[in-house]
Amino acid sequence: MYRHLLRMTDSTGIIQFSDKSRPLKSSGYTVDDNARALLVAINMEEKERERLSRIYAGFLEEAQEDSGIWNNLKLEDRFLPVLNSEDCIGRAFMAASFAAGSDLEDIKQASQRMLRKSLGKALNVQSPRAVAYVLLGLVSLINNLKIYSRLYPAAKKLAYRLVKSYDECHTSTWRWFEEKLTYCNALLPHSLFAFYAISGDRKVLEVARNTLRFLTDSLFKKGYLNIVGNRGWWQKESEMPLYDQQPVDAASIILACLQAFLSTGEREYALKAKVAYDWYWGKNINEIPLINRETQGCHDALTPDGVNQNQGAEALVSFLLAHQILKEIEGRKEMVSIPAV
Repeated sequence: MYRHLLRMTDSTGIIQFSDKSRPLKSSGYTVDDNARALLVAINMEEKERERLSRIYAGFLEEAQEDSGIWNNLKLEDRFLPVLNSEDCIGRAFMAASFAAGSDLEDIKQASQRMLRKSLGKALNVQSPRAVAYVLLGLVSLINNLKIYSRLYPAAKKLAYRLVKSYDECHTSTWRWFEEKLTYCNALLPHSLFAFYAISGDRKVLEVARNTLRFLTDSLFKKGYLNIVGNRGWWQKESEMPLYDQQPVDAASIILACLQAFLSTGEREYALKAKVAYDWYWGKNINEIPLINRETQGCHDALTPDGVNQNQGAEALVSFLLAHQILKEIEGRKEMVSIPAV
């Protein structure tokens, strides 16, 4: 299961891209990938768990500035700001929030140091996905660490920022937060279902239900998962592009549906998560598996010609996280909130 993860990871972190299954160290390392990889590592049961967790947490801590932001890209031993974004801040904050409850003491301490630095920046992000990542981080902290219960009003404020976006944008036929759907769309309702789990807020639940239903009704029309293609994305009142379909988006759907199941107890969400999981194994528009059984990697995309033969970090770690959490929930592990990708 983790052979390609080990291949893609060196003493610095997880390498961004690969040529087929061969890591391309020249492509560098990103906070985005290492944040996702940290979530995977702390959920592992294998003997490499502690070593990998320390590598990924160490990368995140090294990438963070005193101001609280993270420099997303490390290339040739230098951190560069060229890929910095609010989404990067949100994703790293979320990863640190979940890792702050780890049973690995050094990982817990490193994560809490990062949270102290980044909290001010995180609470003021504006982009919808960054808001959703930070909200998920806050829910995890509030639920698992009593010292963070004071952050509940901040979490509610972020949740209602998404509710406001929905109220301003949706119509009877377009039940969404924005004028278009791009990447990791399910992250947005995912975060609202998580907030509902700790708040019981019915308005938040209503928006979470409406938007996830709109998304899944659109993506599961054929009986299997079709992902919003990245060739133009899906603009309001236009046709949804079918290519290229990226694995991170399948993971996003799986995790959102699992969070909805945890928050409501309604089994239809768990069933949808399993249909989305089957996308990786060939129940997709091309009828081709994304998981390479030989390398244990995940191909980077479904394309009109088949699959992208490269097996980079984002595709791999997003699949692994979705796989882990699906298995944990099937094993009836009690959880209130789960991370996104």
